[in-house]
Amino acid sequence: MDTAIDEIADGIYRLSTYAPQVAPPAGLTYNVFLIPGDEPLLFHTGKRGMFPGLSAALARVLPLERLRWISFAHYESDECGAMNGWLAAAPRAEIAHGQTGCRVSLNDMADRAPRALADGEVIDLGGGRRVR
Repeated sequence: MDTAIDEIADGIYRLSTYAPQVAPPAGLTYNVFLIPGDEPLLFHTGKRGMFPGLSAALARVLPLERLRWISFAHYESDECGAMNGWLAAAPRAEIAHGQTGCRVSLNDMADRAPRALADGEVIDLGGGRRVR
């Protein structure tokens, strides 16, 4: 599986991996998003087995060890299956997720304790970028 990188907005990147074996004959494309800043954020991690290709692609844009935040919409393999691979590659990175997701799954499954976000909490990534 090859991963394509596209700058979809000023300084925001989409890493797309096409998986032809999923839902044939059409296949399925998995997307991961990078928001650079002083504290870069990766949104979605891809599946665990996708980590080698995704991390090689991301390294063309940003050194992996610079990642500071990792987040995703919900606990499911395509959203966060590779989270521990990213945590290993980025020693300063923290998983940032809602309180319920942390209590129900992430406190147990993540190799490092996640940061449980309050409802509506904003993370300042620096460089004029903020996420909520």
